[in-house]
Amino acid sequence: MLTLFAVAAGLELIGVAFDVAVLQWVAKPLLAPLLAIYLLRRRGFGPVVVALGFATAGDVALLIDDERAFLVGMAFFLGTQACLISVFTRRGRLRRGALAGYAVLWAGANAALWERLGDLRVPVLVYSLALSVMAATAAGISRRVAAGGALFLVSDFLIGLGAADITVPGQDLLVMVTYIAALALIVTGWARLDPDAELGKPQS
Repeated sequence: MLTLFAVAAGLELIGVAFDVAVLQWVAKPLLAPLLAIYLLRRRGFGPVVVALGFATAGDVALLIDDERAFLVGMAFFLGTQACLISVFTRRGRLRRGALAGYAVLWAGANAALWERLGDLRVPVLVYSLALSVMAATAAGISRRVAAGGALFLVSDFLIGLGAADITVPGQDLLVMVTYIAALALIVTGWARLDPDAELGKPQS
C-alpha cells in the first residue's frame, strides 16, 4: 500500500510541477486514503484513520480555487488536527520545550501575516493554533511523528503565505512535498508504535 501511495504522490507532484490539473484531481484525493488503508491493516481503526478521512475531504476542497472552498478545506483540516491532538495527548508525553517553541512560532507567524490576511485572519488564527498544538503534541510521540508534525506546519505555513499574497519560488510544489512527507511520517511513525503503550505510556 505504501508503494501505491508513493505512485500517487509522484503523480501529484508531477501534476503540481507542470500544472496538470487532471493529475492533481486524480492523485491528490488518493494520498490520505491509501495511508488510511495501510494503517487499518497495521493497527485497525482509530483516530488517526479518522484524521486521514478529514484530510481527504480537505484535499478535495482545496483543489477548488475559491475562497469559500479554501475555508471549507481549512475546516476539514481542523478536524484532522483535532483528531491527531486527541490521540497524541493520550499516547504521548507533553514536551514543554516543544509547546513553548511552537507557541512562539504561532504568535510570530500570525503577527507577521495579520495585516495581509484580511477576512481570513480569524480562521487562520484558529486553525494555525490547532496545527501548532498538534505539532507540539507530536513531539512527545516519536522522532518520526514529530518530524511529520513539523512538516505539516511548514506545509500549511506556505499555504498561509499564499493566502496573504506572499509567494516564494516553487511554493505550490513545496507545499505538496512537505504535506506528503508529513502524512507519510505521521502514519508510518504511528504504525510503528507499540500498541500496548498507546495510552499514556511513553515510547522508549
